[in-house]
Amino acid sequence: MTTDAAPRRRAALPVWLVATVSAFFGLFYAYAVWAAVGFLISQASGPLGLNGYGWFVLILAVVFPAIAFAIAFAIGWRRRLLPFAAILLTGLGVTAVFWVNVLGYAAAYGAQLLGS
Repeated sequence: MTTDAAPRRRAALPVWLVATVSAFFGLFYAYAVWAAVGFLISQASGPLGLNGYGWFVLILAVVFPAIAFAIAFAIGWRRRLLPFAAILLTGLGVTAVFWVNVLGYAAAYGAQLLGS
């Protein structure tokens, strides 16, 4: 007779519900990526272009929402519905704060991002 010392823990939510909530919040994260890509293209195609620091800052603004979503999903996918949604919403809030910081930096110190 074999007994399992550590019983397996079931996921708190069904897979379809995890996918639905993730897809709902994923649309907002995707919008943040889309806005960052648009801003990157508009700055890079300007008359002065971007220097290395400008590329770094604006590409980081493109990549950050995906990283924030991955971290929030990894933290919350085994939790119940409301904590899972709250964790994804918190990641979205952190993404929004980062995006506003990038826009504020570009408005205040935009000349440091331009030129080659």
